[in-house]
Amino acid sequence: MGVTDPSEHPVEHCMHVSDVLARVGSKWSILVIAKLGRGPQRFNALKREIAGISQRMLTLTVRGLERDGLILRTVTPTIPPRVDYALTDLGRSLLEPVSALGDWAIANRAVVESARQAFDAQHPERDLED
Repeated sequence: MGVTDPSEHPVEHCMHVSDVLARVGSKWSILVIAKLGRGPQRFNALKREIAGISQRMLTLTVRGLERDGLILRTVTPTIPPRVDYALTDLGRSLLEPVSALGDWAIANRAVVESARQAFDAQHPERDLED
């Protein structure tokens, strides 16, 4: 699959792409998808494996991914109830592009950091937090 020129697509396509990327592009979503790429996991196992994520943020993340059809939540009626999360076929289809993006980020980390330092040196008054 090649890269297409965004100008060749109607504006509504860009809005759809932005909507999907907002979900799958968040750091928490990517980490949940990557962890579930190794197989189904329980909520607490995900929480333990994803450093820094709060229970609330994990809950919001898995709900959003479930809503988008990327993960499946299965409740087993035990006491207490057992809840497992697994990637759907759609979620598994996301593993390859997410891995490719991760590989790109790792391969280009030093170049990006160097560009940031050069930019910051040329624009010391600029606050990038805006």
